[in-house]
Amino acid sequence: MLIRLMILMVVVPFAELALLLWLAEQTSWWFTLAVVVATGIVGAALAKHQGWRTIRRVQSELAEGRVPTDALWDAAMILVAGALLLTPGIITDAFGFTLLLPVCRRTYRRWLSGWVRQHVRVETRTSRSTPTAPAGGRIIDSYVVREHDES
Repeated sequence: MLIRLMILMVVVPFAELALLLWLAEQTSWWFTLAVVVATGIVGAALAKHQGWRTIRRVQSELAEGRVPTDALWDAAMILVAGALLLTPGIITDAFGFTLLLPVCRRTYRRWLSGWVRQHVRVETRTSRSTPTAPAGGRIIDSYVVREHDES
């Protein structure tokens, strides 16, 4: 897993740079710069808007007593989308925009939840215990006496 992540961290920036250089060669540097800045601004605004909507959805599902699993997955994907859209590059922007589309998020959510079910193991343990006296401590029985003012 770490090797894949390292490869991704090396390959993606080179691919982004190659694509940006190709786009600048085909059009102009100014157009390429405008595309990078515009996708960053539009993407950040969309991610912010959808992020607030998702937070409200999480709150309403919690208020109804339901576990907001899908809404939390959406929130995580919107957060990743915002980070990708603020990263200069066409590949990361394209993937970031797909994360902002609810239809694509549903597909990603199904894939991710299947992956988590296969690769993540959760164990829980519970125990019942009865309260016990402090170990080695001295217990002093006492009671409270309240004085009544009779004036």
